[in-house]
Amino acid sequence: MFPAAILVGAPAQLLPPWIPYRFFLTAVLAHVAFWFMLALAADDLVGFTGGPGMVLGALHMLTLGVLVSTVMGAASQLTPVATGLSHFSLLPIRVSWWLHVAGALLLIYGFVTGDAWAAPAGGALEAAALLAFALMLGDLLRRTSFLRVPVRFAWLSLLSLAGFLVLGLTLIFDFSGGFPADRQGLALAHLVLAAHGFMGLLVLGFSNILVPMFALSNSPPAASANASLILAPAAIAIALGGIFSELAWLTALAAAIGLAAVAAHLHGMAWCLRNGQRKRLGLSFTLIKGAWVLLLLNPVLGGLLAFGLLGETGPALFGFAMLAGWLLTFLTGMLQRIVPFLAGMNMAGKGVKPPRLSQLADERLLGVHAWCHAAAILAVAGGIAAGNPAITLAGSLAGTAGSLAFAWYIISVARSFRAHQLASRQQTPAPGNIS
Repeated sequence: MFPAAILVGAPAQLLPPWIPYRFFLTAVLAHVAFWFMLALAADDLVGFTGGPGMVLGALHMLTLGVLVSTVMGAASQLTPVATGLSHFSLLPIRVSWWLHVAGALLLIYGFVTGDAWAAPAGGALEAAALLAFALMLGDLLRRTSFLRVPVRFAWLSLLSLAGFLVLGLTLIFDFSGGFPADRQGLALAHLVLAAHGFMGLLVLGFSNILVPMFALSNSPPAASANASLILAPAAIAIALGGIFSELAWLTALAAAIGLAAVAAHLHGMAWCLRNGQRKRLGLSFTLIKGAWVLLLLNPVLGGLLAFGLLGETGPALFGFAMLAGWLLTFLTGMLQRIVPFLAGMNMAGKGVKPPRLSQLADERLLGVHAWCHAAAILAVAGGIAAGNPAITLAGSLAGTAGSLAFAWYIISVARSFRAHQLASRQQTPAPGNIS
């Protein structure tokens, strides 16, 4: 299969542009809030192992505010483009955004302040938002007759979503005193299902479409894709067994299988880049390649953590490397590629010549973000490992500066698109004036 061929029918499957854009704009604003909250929590981050407060709020600003918003926006638009199918209704997507924003804000407020009512209310709204998203995605997957590997990854992702919602809601009600629970084990299982299960499997699946599409290559070799499809969910399932049984060797086995899954996936991605017609993929793929390196590091850190070899700061280091290191780096790399790409597709054929993608916004902002993001990841991870809050603070401030530059770039693209829309409408003659 040649994934770029799906673009032939893509214009017919474009949603009203502000549907995915509202998710993307939510993500970039939450991105700024995450780094700022992390700076406020620098003293507590180093030894964080759970519990209410600013660190927990920042963690969910990252996971729900940035990562989930990006995944929801991208999947809502890219799935119909990839499958050639239309949504049965746009209502679930529209409703899911309102529920998602309200739920995430309430939940984060409850975690930061310890409010006993805000967290359960926010959790219920967020669960409803994700169920609406799952309904939308599941309907498209059910009707898809090709894209076997990405579709199976997506189904496994939705299965993980169900598990992480159950665990998350259990933790929230335990947080407010409703249920007794082994919080440490449940929290770690919730993190694994959310990051590696729901978001991670969806990222692996969509990478089999997006990477070859941007590189103008064929799909990755079937052996690599199938190996990662089998090994990745197996690693997640075994990791959950290791967490709940408290057997370190089982968790280490999961880490080894996870490393093999990552190696198989990256072998396929490297094949696409090597054999693609487009060799210059820009700064976005520099970030994506950096995220792949950090993805390789994830199972290694997980195995070391299982045997207590990361010290007291191990849980915080593992979580930060997984969420801010791998997922945030990958999704910001993809986001800076997807947003102008969708803008260009929506501007084509509107009566006014669209600007080149490079003219939509000042791309130097992306360079500022990349350097600040790299500095932030290295400094915060180093500060956690060294037990030095001053270094984590410096890294968080660098991340804040980078996120502001990134947000301004995405907002500039949206403004350029809006200006083109208005110009196109002014050029379109009224029906009564057509001669």
